[in-house]
Amino acid sequence: MKTDIHPEYHAVVFRDLGSGETFLTRSTATSDKTIELDGAEYPVIDVEISSASHPFYTGKQRILDSAGRVEKFNQRFKGFGGAK
Repeated sequence: MKTDIHPEYHAVVFRDLGSGETFLTRSTATSDKTIELDGAEYPVIDVEISSASHPFYTGKQRILDSAGRVEKFNQRFKGFGGAK
């Protein structure tokens, strides 16, 4: 392998904005924001969703009003490209 071409691999904290959970792991990602955890300071990367807040892992599904969207679509394109 070539030397001095690989990014630095260091400890990083990922913080889930939805649930507030924090995960200490190692990554090449960097951040200007820091957080103190267990007496040490780590760079923190905020993420929108993680296993702590994702519906697949938590079992909490969000219900979307897809019926209203379908109705709106059908009203908008009624008679478009259909048989005359």
